[in-house]
Amino acid sequence: MTLPTVPTLQTITDRLPLIFPEGTEHRNYVIRDMAASTVFVMFYAGAIEGKDRWIRPSQITDMTDTQAALLDDASRNTWVASSLSNKKVRPTNAWYAPNSREPIRDETIRTGFIPCRAIVERPGIPTTSSKPKYALNTAFAALFRDDLTGKVLNEAISNWQKAHLSKAALTRLQLLKAGATVAEDSVSVKFPNGETRTLTPGYSSMIAKAVIEDFAPRFLKSPAVLWLSESGNKVVARDEKLAKSLGLKIDVSKALPDIILVDMGEEASGADMLVVFSEVVATDGPINRERKIALTALALEAGFDEHHLAFLTAFLDRSAAPFKKSISDLAWGSYAWFASEPAHIIDLREGSPKKLFELSFKQRPV
Repeated sequence: MTLPTVPTLQTITDRLPLIFPEGTEHRNYVIRDMAASTVFVMFYAGAIEGKDRWIRPSQITDMTDTQAALLDDASRNTWVASSLSNKKVRPTNAWYAPNSREPIRDETIRTGFIPCRAIVERPGIPTTSSKPKYALNTAFAALFRDDLTGKVLNEAISNWQKAHLSKAALTRLQLLKAGATVAEDSVSVKFPNGETRTLTPGYSSMIAKAVIEDFAPRFLKSPAVLWLSESGNKVVARDEKLAKSLGLKIDVSKALPDIILVDMGEEASGADMLVVFSEVVATDGPINRERKIALTALALEAGFDEHHLAFLTAFLDRSAAPFKKSISDLAWGSYAWFASEPAHIIDLREGSPKKLFELSFKQRPV
């Protein structure tokens, strides 16, 4: 059987970030050097879906530059046989140390490539077996052809993403891709009452738009925007009439959050009214412990009731650097929300300890 053409390691390295752009879950696992080496060795061994040829992680760690340069079928077949032999002698100039098998198997392959369906697993092989059981998805392998360039390559990658990535992953990719154009275009935001405001270009504006247009109607009963500002303390919207009707005082000299939402609730008594202090994080500035204390004091001074307060930090995506940087600082008793996954919210609970059953049971349908 004729073996497939092996793309250069550089070609694989260059294309992986295009196939798995920002927003891809566990992206680092599928674009790093170890991932490129994994794809290269699969091509080298002819391990492509439908060919009944498979590899195991030790073959990736044991590859050498000298062997990788021998691209004729005879050399490749000989190497495959010897690399799977129980009597093999590990080369001294191998690409990776022997203990690198674990991150290749657990991170790059199982956590990175398999959920994206870039790599398929041989059926019927036990998890603990040392038999070779991994191969490239056929359509994924086709993305590394030398004759694919420019627009044709971009279309092929887009088609593969649509066919093989999950709906959630595609939504995240589309949102982040759209965010790249925000740097040049102003952002129009539609408020719950139908009014619109225009924000300056940038990721902060994009997140603020998502909070008002998506988070508010999704998580609040009867939402309204009490306050909206941009970087530099530029006030975009300030509803004095609403504040006055609620008996609230907005002191612009104070360090107000980016957005103040009000959920008017459904009870005539106002028992279910909620004021949501929201910070938009494109780089930094989450609601941490100190910020929550300061905002609570400000709210009490303005006439709010502490039992009707909520604190939200909004991010673009949980795989991006701002959230990873901020997660350890987020205040207990606050929420985190992501524009790229709008149906979900992180509840940083505080208060009396609860059994896991109590928390889990509440999430189950009646």
